[in-house]
Amino acid sequence: MKKLSMVDKGFLLAESREMPMHVGGVSLFTLPDGVDEQAFLHDLAHTIRDTDTLLPPFGDRLRLGRAGLMGNAQWEPDPALDMEYHVRHSALPKPGRYRELFTLVSRLHGTLLERSRPLWEMHLIEGLQNRQFAVYTKTHHAAVDGARSVHISRSMLSPDPNYELEDSPLSLESWRRYKDALQIGQPGLPTEEELRNVADRLKSTFDSSTNLLRALRGFTQAWTGRGGDLVLPHLRVPGSVLNSRVDGARRFVAQSWPFARIHALGKAFGGTFNDAVLGMCAGALRTYLSNHAELPDKGLKAMVPVSLRQKGDVDSGNAVAAISADLSTHIADPAERMRAVMASVQAGKAFYQGMSPKEVELVSMLMQSPSALLMPLGLIPRLPPYNVAISNVPGIRETMYWNGARMDGSYPLSIVTDGMAMNITLVTYGENVDFGIIACRRSLPQVQRIIDYMEDALCELEMAAGFEAGNTSPAGKPKATKRVKAASKKAKTGAKT
Repeated sequence: MKKLSMVDKGFLLAESREMPMHVGGVSLFTLPDGVDEQAFLHDLAHTIRDTDTLLPPFGDRLRLGRAGLMGNAQWEPDPALDMEYHVRHSALPKPGRYRELFTLVSRLHGTLLERSRPLWEMHLIEGLQNRQFAVYTKTHHAAVDGARSVHISRSMLSPDPNYELEDSPLSLESWRRYKDALQIGQPGLPTEEELRNVADRLKSTFDSSTNLLRALRGFTQAWTGRGGDLVLPHLRVPGSVLNSRVDGARRFVAQSWPFARIHALGKAFGGTFNDAVLGMCAGALRTYLSNHAELPDKGLKAMVPVSLRQKGDVDSGNAVAAISADLSTHIADPAERMRAVMASVQAGKAFYQGMSPKEVELVSMLMQSPSALLMPLGLIPRLPPYNVAISNVPGIRETMYWNGARMDGSYPLSIVTDGMAMNITLVTYGENVDFGIIACRRSLPQVQRIIDYMEDALCELEMAAGFEAGNTSPAGKPKATKRVKAASKKAKTGAKT
């Protein structure tokens, strides 16, 4: 049995009917040529269910002591595991559009997972146009984070369209083969990563006091206005419609953009791919709030999770901390706004520089402690730590297949809470970046328009950088290659509701 960490317990303690704490995703697939859709999905469901030894946490349920989550909480094998309950086969009325698919997913994502069972579900959904089907999964955040979810998804896929997975993709045997394929270490010999971890632990024994003192100094300087571009939770966070209370109803929208297009934009500003993503989101949120007469006079603040996962670690459940980024939505000029976003992110990274993963985790938890006190009192909407969450999960950079079915896109769904009614998560897949946006249906009406505003913001930034809108080449130079143009066309006509 595996004990739950404090981070794991935190997700369970924070959960309520209005705030489910599970993460999920929607993957789109195209059926192999010549197969019958219903028979193919029936066989997939049978294969997934057909295993005696499931990969943790899929076969484990919560075990709580007398003190509940405040005491000794553990994962234990479920003695009455019902795979028919967890793996479900659904259908949309044909011909199903993405609008109907995302309406269904929005409803599924708004319902709580049953705590007496292992905390996950998988839905195989048929009935889409163009011989596509979808797979929606959700797993409690107490059990997995985004990076582990990608590894679990990757273990059931293959770059070979002719490869067929005979074992359940959720079986322990399949997971072991996947880890072997990653060539993590050699039996009996310590890897370079293990040696580095030992060195990090020894170093942190002597250096933690220095790093924590530096963090406290940074706290003080930021709160007294001498922190430069550093932004901390609850510091200068404007009130907005994004920080209202939420109910249990969700709305999900999704879209893809070419990775090369966004990466080129970040590079043009002297920044990174992540900087360009934040600039895109900042412009879209500015437009959305302006159109609803809700734009605050101070810049929105975004929670940007950072991974603490060590190289080669695919088994940890949660390994994340967070920085606070100023989206500078009060700045009208897109180039000036982008530079302000980059400066804020750089200050956040510098704050954590030199810390070990454990130190980053400790400091991050200390920064979140006011939220832990404010949330039970219902004060988070009044004193929000952030306005929105924007998370980038590294994904798979090649076209993948599941028993011959080509995966066309993978769109993440994350968590919405009181005081943070929207969550934007993105995953790289193949040549594209797949964005999934989840929001409280009541608090944020017409959230589907965010997708159009993101394209507008991207075009604005491209023009400010000297590109032609929708082109990764500078204005006046040859246009993008046919491959990039085709990917851009796919983004504009892709999965959107």
